[in-house]
Amino acid sequence: MKLVIFDVDGTLVDSQAHIVSSMEAAFREAELPCPDRNTVLSIVGLSLPYAMANLAPQADEDTHTRMVAAYKSAFNATRSKVGSNGFPLYPGAEAAIRALGARDDIKLAIATGNSRRGLDALMEGWGFADLFVSTQSADEHPSKPNPSMVAACLLDANVSAHDTVVVGDTTYDMEMAAAARCRGLGVLWGYHGREALLSAGAARVIDDFSQFLAALDDVWKD
Repeated sequence: MKLVIFDVDGTLVDSQAHIVSSMEAAFREAELPCPDRNTVLSIVGLSLPYAMANLAPQADEDTHTRMVAAYKSAFNATRSKVGSNGFPLYPGAEAAIRALGARDDIKLAIATGNSRRGLDALMEGWGFADLFVSTQSADEHPSKPNPSMVAACLLDANVSAHDTVVVGDTTYDMEMAAAARCRGLGVLWGYHGREALLSAGAARVIDDFSQFLAALDDVWKD
């Protein structure tokens, strides 16, 4: 058996606008100037406490805690308002997942910096959610690139690291894969660029989901 572990934000789901607006709410709570959009998006993939510490190093721990709470409140309010349809899948994502789910030699999993509440709410709108044998969130594990989430997926799927590929859009995803002794497949429609992904250890980097299945097979052939 083989295992494919997907990141969510920037890999399966386009949530840029909601992330930026929620981060603005977090900085308002702390009465601090919010970094520009590109800086905010550069930390996507990290768990929220680490993201706040990176974006607001001048703030103390209590302030970071308030910022995390404000971010979650704003994000949950947006999700309640727009529903799962407000967090669209990238073109080709569902078709690729269903194609893999139809194969009897592949299992699917998720490893995300999202909260458990956020992940579960998002997956409620997916007609293919039952294809994932393991879903790991930031609430249960240290932040990426710690390999804890991948290790849990391997255990749940009973698949070796050698037969596992982590799919993600950030260097944190690729570094997490390497730390778990898995291979990484980088995608360019998210938050980090080609050179950054390759430098972080990606075995392949693709431009859109039309290249995904072929690239995945190539990674396993290496």
